[in-house]
Amino acid sequence: MVLSRRGVVLGGLALVAVGATSNIAQAAAAKSFFAGTASDNNFVYRKTNFAKIDKRWHRQIVKYFSSEPVGTVVVDTRHHFLYVIMENKTAIRYGVGVGKDGFKWYGRATIDRRALWPQWVPPPEMRKRKPDLPHMVAGGASNNPLGPRALYLHRNGADTGYRLHGTLEPWSIGTDASSGCIRMFPEDIIDLYQRCPIGTAVQVLPHIADQVPASTTVE
Repeated sequence: MVLSRRGVVLGGLALVAVGATSNIAQAAAAKSFFAGTASDNNFVYRKTNFAKIDKRWHRQIVKYFSSEPVGTVVVDTRHHFLYVIMENKTAIRYGVGVGKDGFKWYGRATIDRRALWPQWVPPPEMRKRKPDLPHMVAGGASNNPLGPRALYLHRNGADTGYRLHGTLEPWSIGTDASSGCIRMFPEDIIDLYQRCPIGTAVQVLPHIADQVPASTTVE
């Protein structure tokens, strides 16, 4: 088969057109996960379109049996849930995104620092993997992946490097998507921030056996 120059050019243009169409479709799909904007502490963020989100990832009150004290945060990385233990064998459950294989972290820690609209400084090991990353992204910037809040996990007085924070990618909740940190919907990290003072205990587990299906959605 002999290809003419005209055929090669037309074929190349067709591939470009297909690529452009694919990019437009992806952008439209991503846009559908947002529903307007909201103002918070003089910054604006894109609100999550929860009609697009599977209900299991919505914030809700569930039955929860644990020996951990009330107020403890427990993260079930296998099932992509974060729990704040409440009284009467209940907990507030949030859907989360967790670390990819090779980036997961398990153990106990405490929240020793909290930040409103935190700046993001990519750690050196991340910049080695992605050298095009900026050295720092200002808090409130549209490309800051931490979103409106960050809770910093420390152990034995030292920063673990892991955080509970927001996300710019609501479709990633319920998946293994991060470099180890726990990501949440912006609305949920704002809610969690209000519930977790300095010193809050955090336990990150590979999985936990909470199979109780009954739940009440929290608006």
